[in-house]
Amino acid sequence: MSQSIYPPNPEFSANAHVASMEAYQAMWDRARDNPERFWGELAETELFWFEKWKHVFEWNPPFVKWFAGGKTNVSYNCIDRHLATHRKNKVAILWEGEPGDQRMISYQELHRLVSRFASVLQSRGYRAGDRAILYMPMIPELPIAMLACARLGITHSVVFGGFSAEALKARIQDLDAQIVITSDGGWRRGKEVRLKDAVDEALTDCPSVRDVIVFQRTGSGISMQPGRDHWWHELDAGASEHCPAVPLDSEHPLYILYTSGTTGKPKGILHTTGGYLLQAAITMKWVFDLKEEDTYWCTADIGWVTGHSYIVYGPLSAGATTVMYEGAPDTPAFDRLWRIVEKYRVNIFYTSPTAIRALLRQGDHWPNGHDLSSLRLLGSVGEPINPAAWEWYHRVIGKGRCPIVDTWWQTETGAILIAPMPGAVPLKPGSGTLPVPGILPDVVDFNGNPMEDGKEGFLIIRRPWPSMLRTIWGDPDRYREQYWSRIPGVYFTGDAARRDKDGYFWILGRVDDVMNVSGHRLSTMEVESALVRHPAVAEAAVVGKPHEITGQAVCAFVTLKKGDHDHDALAKELRQWVAHEIGAFARPDEIRFTESLPKTRSGKIMRRLLREIVTSHSVSGDVTTLEDMGVITRLAAQQSEEE
Repeated sequence: MSQSIYPPNPEFSANAHVASMEAYQAMWDRARDNPERFWGELAETELFWFEKWKHVFEWNPPFVKWFAGGKTNVSYNCIDRHLATHRKNKVAILWEGEPGDQRMISYQELHRLVSRFASVLQSRGYRAGDRAILYMPMIPELPIAMLACARLGITHSVVFGGFSAEALKARIQDLDAQIVITSDGGWRRGKEVRLKDAVDEALTDCPSVRDVIVFQRTGSGISMQPGRDHWWHELDAGASEHCPAVPLDSEHPLYILYTSGTTGKPKGILHTTGGYLLQAAITMKWVFDLKEEDTYWCTADIGWVTGHSYIVYGPLSAGATTVMYEGAPDTPAFDRLWRIVEKYRVNIFYTSPTAIRALLRQGDHWPNGHDLSSLRLLGSVGEPINPAAWEWYHRVIGKGRCPIVDTWWQTETGAILIAPMPGAVPLKPGSGTLPVPGILPDVVDFNGNPMEDGKEGFLIIRRPWPSMLRTIWGDPDRYREQYWSRIPGVYFTGDAARRDKDGYFWILGRVDDVMNVSGHRLSTMEVESALVRHPAVAEAAVVGKPHEITGQAVCAFVTLKKGDHDHDALAKELRQWVAHEIGAFARPDEIRFTESLPKTRSGKIMRRLLREIVTSHSVSGDVTTLEDMGVITRLAAQQSEEE
């Protein structure tokens, strides 16, 4: 099959941070040959340090320390150091709410707001080492709260506003958080998402929480518990604007972000300070080719890692103008994203393949109705982008002149690891292309042996990098087992991939029982656990099936307890049940009722066979360990009848 190749635009390359393949290769070789010197020089030039480190990195597999002994502060790097430069009055956060309200917050004003909120936290007794949960809509107060926590060394965990009270409670309990920062609600598709109600429900069983601070966004009536609950604006009224950033060790825990694992329990991915911030900042230059005058927009939610690294910490540390939008891309119509691009003259646009496919389906007239000439670079994140969507994105949104940076990375990696440098690397639709300097990926078999070009294998990383996770919160054994034991001595990404003859990487998706729905990682076990909590369900098995828009959709096979059941009504009820237990994004696309599930003789459900049924409508894999072949025969027949 012939492969389209898009070489860099010479005009783009002439002004790019990395302007040629020769320049990219020289950087990559330098990082490979002397990583200590490479990263050490970058840390000196790209970040501010109160005290310099003793060692660039200390690698005691599988644990690493970067810039150990160095003292810095993420909030200082994102705000304070810009105030003595021309950026003082530059717009830091350019925000638009779903109803159409907007705010433009300069670096100087952001410093004032963050200092005031940090003073509030300090006055209530919070210090470095304490832990905060942030459960908020996409409003400026979310990054303000993050930066205020970082200023004092309070480790924060942002919980996506689409998560339910149950999911919120599990995260509060695992973190043993002392404070929750939230809002009365936010706006999504014209409706209020009532966040404080979910907080109240979650806190019935979270004794560690002393304070709840509530920002007033929607103005709707909520209950406030005396002594525990406080209005943000009332606390802010008496706050000091003087709150210096605390010098923190480079390895101080910055944030914990919960992501789905292959067990039912979400795992807390720990990111620390210096190394994480360095890689978030430097990839803004390398991958997005950020210029001083750019207006940059990542459409992700800050509740996911993309929002941490590429709405808040990466852009602000690099001195960018970062756009935030509160609501849905189809509200009030399917051109909302293009209206924002046109209105604010956005130059760099970074979104997910799910969004691209959804907007593609609505027709070219939506983007064509707007002036998108300000765009100079497009990005893709969250999952592999299929070539057809890539071509549409390039042709219709970029008008054939904007390079597309297809980025591969994970919650665990902290920052982009595989992506083209747009002024240097020729593009192939559907490929993340080449690793960023300092990253040594490979495609291997189960024994760690490199695969031939073009052959599918496991994507691994051979050497530690600054922004990598340090551990799973409270569970170092799980960290060691999950990421460093599958293939000893290397980081196991959990993704399948192949590498072509040009060294380009093609990511093929997950190899474990984690689904990727609209770019959100979702554990099959988490959904199954929610389903079996329903009184009518005896057992459930969940797999991801291909979906034109979301990449994968949740397909649930359910066996019921004895009794008379209205299957249509129960299917609707179970879909809603999962949405309540986990969040709307986890709602199964399909519920299939079955008398029994395919199991091994030892009783393990064979999800692999269910995946084959929903993807290829047949079973060709190994069935030698299957207890009852008739189960698969019946399910395959049922699938054929429904086609």
